[in-house]
Amino acid sequence: MEQKIRVRFAPSPTGPLHMGGVRTALFNYLFAKKNNGDFLLRIEDTDQNRYVPGAEEYIIESLKWCGLSPDEGVDVGGPYGPYRQSERKELYFKYAEQLVKSGNAYYAFDTPEELTELRTKAEIEKNNFSYDTHTRKGLKNSLTLSKEKVDEKIKNGEPWIIRFKMPENETVIEEDIIRGTVKFNTAQLDDKVLYKADGMPTYHLANVVDDHLMKITHVIRGEEWLSSMPLHVLLYRAFGWEETKPRFAHLPLILKPVGKGKLSKRDGDKMGFPVFPIEWNNPETGETYRGYREDGYYPEAFINMLSLLGWNAGDDQEFFSMKELIEKFSLEHVGKSGARFNPEKAKWFNHHYLQQRDEKELTETLREQLKQKNIPTDNDDRLARIVNLVKDRCTFASELWDNAFYFFEAPTEYEAKTVKKRWKEDTSDKIREITKFFKGIESWNEKSMKETFSNFIDEKQWSFGQVMVPLRIALVGSSQGLDMFLILELLGKKETIKRLEKAVETIKK
Repeated sequence: MEQKIRVRFAPSPTGPLHMGGVRTALFNYLFAKKNNGDFLLRIEDTDQNRYVPGAEEYIIESLKWCGLSPDEGVDVGGPYGPYRQSERKELYFKYAEQLVKSGNAYYAFDTPEELTELRTKAEIEKNNFSYDTHTRKGLKNSLTLSKEKVDEKIKNGEPWIIRFKMPENETVIEEDIIRGTVKFNTAQLDDKVLYKADGMPTYHLANVVDDHLMKITHVIRGEEWLSSMPLHVLLYRAFGWEETKPRFAHLPLILKPVGKGKLSKRDGDKMGFPVFPIEWNNPETGETYRGYREDGYYPEAFINMLSLLGWNAGDDQEFFSMKELIEKFSLEHVGKSGARFNPEKAKWFNHHYLQQRDEKELTETLREQLKQKNIPTDNDDRLARIVNLVKDRCTFASELWDNAFYFFEAPTEYEAKTVKKRWKEDTSDKIREITKFFKGIESWNEKSMKETFSNFIDEKQWSFGQVMVPLRIALVGSSQGLDMFLILELLGKKETIKRLEKAVETIKK
């Protein structure tokens, strides 16, 4: 019987969830759903020194906003819980001890001060100190001390840690789904700590033990964890779990928009875009970090944008629903090289999804914006029509007001630069004649006005250039806005005449 696909997203609650982390969660989610598998959310909080209050809740809320619902996890439970490592800490020691007994790990009694001294000495000699196959034979551990001495130290309460005993000069070969064959030589790897003096396991031990106990079939994680793969492979071997060892897939980095290196919060601060899915209020510093949700992005746009950072469907399609992403996703189409993030492309995606939004939703959004400005709105049809006309100019729903304000507020000032350039000596007289002409129009709609106004201009032997920009200035206050005849129709006859008369009185050459 084929084993059911099970993947996990396992962040540490040490701060806000970076968009790179969300992409890792997304690719795990898509892979699980494509293969009728399970997607787990596990919180890896073994590093208590770096734990940040509120970070776990932030992670859960972020995934919820993105539409990435775990089948099992800290917030939903499941048959393999608990899903928070701090609640599983009692079980890790027996696995660490098992490795010591099998000769794959050892107790180390070197104090932090002693190790710091060794590192300092190595630096002076322009070397690097590493606790590894070369140095461990000369240090204080259960490989160099007698069993009696080790037992005595433990009995006396001396601090100890458990380190993995890295094999000497062995080549570890593993197939990565994305990167192909990956090779590491153990002579270049250190003896990682598996169990700490504070009674907590390190990431490496807890990660492997939990993946095994939770029956994880595929470990899909960021490229930064590639260097940990040989240790994890060797741990599976040391435990005798090689037959159920998960397959690995290491995702490419998300690169900064310009320059070298991976995307960071600093890039967002410098270039004015968020790098976190939702707003984060740092409880330690009081700082607030921008989020895509609060900046007005739709979760569909954010997810669509993220999905194409490192993956492609093998064709030219760029817009995907979650259902389409699940249907088309495969790890074989994830690239090895870093994916450059483009903040403008993120806006482009949001613009697209704004155009797809329900008319009622956008109309309600504009109504709320008007309400905040104490502007009454009783004509729903007019409001909906304005929304449909201006939304193409908007990237965010918050911009509806910015592109529609002149339908609800008469200008209180006029764009000085345009007035200086386009409002000539005779312009006021022309606007007065146009006002008189408008007063005589019975059929106040875009189509008929366009025709009758053109005839009026021809009779006066004026050019459109002479009157259209001043007309727009008078009605809008600047040279922006929709088609002039649409503006006229939607403002209505009474408001149009009122604004034209005010402009003539206000604008002095």
